Amino acid sequence: MLKKYFELNRLGTSVKQEIIGGATTFITMAYIIIVNPKILEAAGMPFGASMVATIISAFFGTLLMGVYAKRPFAIAPYMGENAFIAYTVVNVLGYSWQTALGAIFIGGVLFTILTIFKVRSWLAYSIPESLKIAFAAGIGLFLAFIGLNETGIVKIGVPGAPVHVGNFKDPAVLLGIFSFLLIGILMIKKINGSILIGILVTALIGFIFKVSPFPEKIISLPPDISPVLLQLDVLGAISWGFFSVVLVVFVMDFVDTMGTLLGLGYKAKMLDENGNMPEIEKPMLCDALATIAGSLLGTSTTGTYIESATGIEAGGKSGLTSLVTAFLFLTALFFAPLFSAIPAYAYGSSLIIVGLLMISPVTNLKFDDLAESIPVFVTMILMCFTYNLGIGMTAGFVVYPLTMFFAGRIRQVSNGMWIFFVFSVLFYIFYPY
Repeated sequence: MLKKYFELNRLGTSVKQEIIGGATTFITMAYIIIVNPKILEAAGMPFGASMVATIISAFFGTLLMGVYAKRPFAIAPYMGENAFIAYTVVNVLGYSWQTALGAIFIGGVLFTILTIFKVRSWLAYSIPESLKIAFAAGIGLFLAFIGLNETGIVKIGVPGAPVHVGNFKDPAVLLGIFSFLLIGILMIKKINGSILIGILVTALIGFIFKVSPFPEKIISLPPDISPVLLQLDVLGAISWGFFSVVLVVFVMDFVDTMGTLLGLGYKAKMLDENGNMPEIEKPMLCDALATIAGSLLGTSTTGTYIESATGIEAGGKSGLTSLVTAFLFLTALFFAPLFSAIPAYAYGSSLIIVGLLMISPVTNLKFDDLAESIPVFVTMILMCFTYNLGIGMTAGFVVYPLTMFFAGRIRQVSNGMWIFFVFSVLFYIFYPY
């Protein structure tokens, strides 16, 4: 039944392969179970309740993605957007987290309406292939940068040298390097489940040699979600003073989700001959509904996770991969101490490997065409070095029409790209720096 529903034979995959893919995706993004509520705690949101909201929203969105859209993409609260809400909207601008959740709800409703009327898919189809390649490569650079930080191979530096090489005498860093080499060797040998094997073996070694502590307990009852459930303030978010926040939340989620879908789709060979993802409105609708659900549950903006690339690389090709990831998130309600014990040096190396694989589409770019390559380069480096996918993508939407205009090729800029240009300019004007 599973093979028929998810068309595994047509896709050339198997139930085993999909399970490995789903488990790999979950392990590489399980950190969000702890990290998201920890960030939202800075906004005054209770940690335990936020953790439950994070898990349930990830389960709902990823389940919907698997069953309805049938794509191997996982959904969870976005990194970046959660920090924007906690540190900028609440701590700097002084708004309540309830009002911030109201803005997220409004954004989710707008996404849903735009998706149903296929405006989002029309806009996605209007993006030139060069920027779609930039999204894929930019995600790759971003993943690699995250992985280098997670493993400790690269660390925060000092003014004038913002990054610095890690301490190669640190056992955790050495295990991160070991994990990277192990996964790479296994992939060279074409061993199924290479990424998952590398993560688990490295974590086990870390536990045995006490580089990381064993979890104090395996099972725990989930905390009470009521302190954040249905606590959003929609009316408070509908005000001119809050317009800039709503705009930033809307644009960041809009471009993050679309760029991630196109980037992952490009690498996974899910795009058609015109460089478009068939029925892209389906995964977009899953994202929109998950964002609404997340705001109601009490967590920040949700969307498609770039860590889905690890599951795709591990062999996941269908919605069954997402189904596996979704139910692993659900079990995390009771096994959160176990899943959160996987050390960063174990899974960080997989992000570096996948980053390498994600940048491969750049070979299809025409670097001698500066009108195309300049916006591509801007997009990729800003996606990575601002540590914010949305910043890089919106920068590309601004620069592309400008370079094409000065190259005398303005007619090649689609109507949809001009809409992106206007919204991206507004984004930079109203962004609360």
